[in-house]
Amino acid sequence: MDLLADLDARGLIHDTTDRVALAARLDAGPTGIYIGFDPTADSLHVGHLVGQLFLRRFQVAGHRPFPLAGGATGMIGDPGGRSEERNLLDIDTLRHNVECIKRQLSSLLDFEPGPYQATLVNNADWTKDMTVLEFLRDVGKFATVNQMSARDSVRSRLESEVGISYTEFSYQLLQANDFCHLHKRYGVEIQSGASDQWGNIVAGVDLIRRRLGAVAHALTHPLITRADGAKMGKSVGGAVWLDPARTSPYQFHQFWLQLEDELVPTYLRMLSLRPLGDVEAVLAEQAAAPEHRAGQRALADEMTAMVHGAASVAAATEAAALLFGGDPYAASAHALATVAGEVPASRLDVTVLADPVDLLVATELASSKSDARRLLQQSSVRANGAVVADGQRIDAGGLLHGRYLLLRKGKRTYHLAEILDAEVDAPGVGR
Repeated sequence: MDLLADLDARGLIHDTTDRVALAARLDAGPTGIYIGFDPTADSLHVGHLVGQLFLRRFQVAGHRPFPLAGGATGMIGDPGGRSEERNLLDIDTLRHNVECIKRQLSSLLDFEPGPYQATLVNNADWTKDMTVLEFLRDVGKFATVNQMSARDSVRSRLESEVGISYTEFSYQLLQANDFCHLHKRYGVEIQSGASDQWGNIVAGVDLIRRRLGAVAHALTHPLITRADGAKMGKSVGGAVWLDPARTSPYQFHQFWLQLEDELVPTYLRMLSLRPLGDVEAVLAEQAAAPEHRAGQRALADEMTAMVHGAASVAAATEAAALLFGGDPYAASAHALATVAGEVPASRLDVTVLADPVDLLVATELASSKSDARRLLQQSSVRANGAVVADGQRIDAGGLLHGRYLLLRKGKRTYHLAEILDAEVDAPGVGR
């Protein structure tokens, strides 16, 4: 299966310019392809994965990807999909965001030197010194207001009560100039992006044709959406970030595990880098026994390994098993460290093990000593999986990995305590 056929089968093609011409160009040999993102936050989120993995597919097929950070366009804001104008970011914030995102991209694309090396470019580099007169002469001269106003993203804002500023109206020209620059500088002949970028992308194709007399191609993929049809992004709320400081690897893994059944076929085909035959086999297994969540597990493991590494998959899986009633003594230290990031955790002196009442109060699992006694009398507390009785001393010899105590109140309230010996002073997973 060739590249375009594979993209089609995965539901990854929404619009293209001349499909026959695009196929012929890809068959002719390697070329450059770029997808832009505006660094309006210091992390990418799962909504960016389709685009960046789209570039990965082209790279594997023998083409050269150019992820573009919008250090310039990020100061303007794309009007597409917005009911009102974005808040504009300052240069220092944008520069910081680009540096943070650059590190994340290395797990999705291959930046090692070679014929298909990925190259991160920043449109601030060729835009910041361009004068207004140069922009009007070299870009604005080749676009008509009629054509610009007809773009869906612009027309919807023109017809709204909010309207559109000249700043956002000009966004498509800035993006068109990016494509033209990359075409001249690196020989990039294809621009891709989400379907809501079609108007901006075609503006670049037109500029290259009119200004340079050259042929360029446009190719968009569908937006990745939630079950309610809302765009998967940060502005909708509840964003799932690639930065582990924003969304932990455990939460990232859980996001995919908890995906609604009806979304699994779309997400797995669009995001998985496994051969399509393997993907369809997983989906057949999912259809036969949806309660086993084979599709969700395959997606969770692959996406988490790609973004955070294989060790994070193992730790997240162990941590989930532990928090859903698994044997604490089977948990690795890495899994306990993961749990410590997801539940309240503390560091306590070993003397607290002498009285479970004091232990529950110290960990705030009980609001008072009387509350602690009530919980113990109701057998509502477990320590490392075993029920704790009122007055029972907890054996320090039974601590997990010699120092950790996993407390559970009821079915779902946890606390991880690191028990410190006065003679031992070593860092651990507690906080």
